[in-house]
Amino acid sequence: MTGHIYRDVSLEQHVRLFRGAVGAEFLFMDDNARPHRANIVDECLQSEDITLMDRPAYPPNLNPIEHVWDMLDRRIAARQPPPTCLPELRRALLDEWCNIPQDQIDNLILSMPRHCKTCIASSGRHTSY
Repeated sequence: MTGHIYRDVSLEQHVRLFRGAVGAEFLFMDDNARPHRANIVDECLQSEDITLMDRPAYPPNLNPIEHVWDMLDRRIAARQPPPTCLPELRRALLDEWCNIPQDQIDNLILSMPRHCKTCIASSGRHTSY
């Protein structure tokens, strides 16, 4: 991923449209990856009047899907026997993905406003929840 690709694909094709649908209260959050901090990305955000959430260099992960990926990773690591080739890994990933209880995912999503408020209140120093 480069700054150009991030701008052209993510920002212009998705974020800009979503911002338009949400309106003036839209606040955009990314993960501070190097392509996200490119000058052309900053220029695009400014030209589209997209407000970027201030984030510390090493913020807590506020994206629920990252926590779901972590659940999936732990479930795969606990498999006995572990997958030993790509087809086995693919099957294990699909099986474990389907076996993650929906209520765990729902609880993660529902907890995000609280975690965001905690992070904001602590100036980004909140590192676990």
